[in-house]
Amino acid sequence: MKISYLESVEGLSHEGAQWLALKKHINLQNTDLLITNEMPFGDWLAANRDFDAQSAQLSIVAHDRGIQQLQQLDVPIILSSRPVKAAEKLANEAFVLIDGEYHFAHQKHYFPAESGFYENAWFTTAVPGFKVIKTERITVGFMLCTELMFNEWAREYRRQGAHLIAVPRASGQSVTHWKTAAAMAAIVSGCYVVSSNRVGEYDADLTFGGQGFAFAPDGSQISQTSSENPVVSFELDFDWVARTQKNYPCYVKEID
Repeated sequence: MKISYLESVEGLSHEGAQWLALKKHINLQNTDLLITNEMPFGDWLAANRDFDAQSAQLSIVAHDRGIQQLQQLDVPIILSSRPVKAAEKLANEAFVLIDGEYHFAHQKHYFPAESGFYENAWFTTAVPGFKVIKTERITVGFMLCTELMFNEWAREYRRQGAHLIAVPRASGQSVTHWKTAAAMAAIVSGCYVVSSNRVGEYDADLTFGGQGFAFAPDGSQISQTSSENPVVSFELDFDWVARTQKNYPCYVKEID
């Protein structure tokens, strides 16, 4: 099964030259499954310290229109996230488009509170839980950005039969910790772990680093994106997942 992931620009619109260029790169892959970065359309909300209802609504609309464009891609399965209203804030909602049809998957649980990433001011979790979503071909779990740092959920996805852990993210220029976390998530779950990221400057204090990446079930890195190759693909081997999940440390059970 061919899996594709990407880096896409900060402030991506559902129309215009940047979207058309990204769309061209995606179409060239002729892929079975695409993972986007975290909340890929519009400006990054959490760069601002305080919640703003008008900005939140603009982001919701930008993603409504962006999802319509994703639904028109010739890609059977698309994994992404979007902002949705939740109480007095937003929820960062992971979803799956299966042949263009929207399916809820997960809402983000862990929120940073630091310069450029004041997510705790903007987001809450309205629907708790880490549950896989099953398609006819593949079972997927989501770990949205910071959630990758909490590997207990990677183990939980293995117990639910996941083949792939998708990590849409919006992170800065340093990638070392992200790759370490991804490798460990793969090792403890026996899943492929694949992440897409934003890229480009938001302002003088915040630049997104791109470098989407894919890790194999044994924790080895397969590939990563770059400015020259913003969309990258690989073939997912289901047999490798099955073998790895029977081996150490995946088989080790917790003591009650």
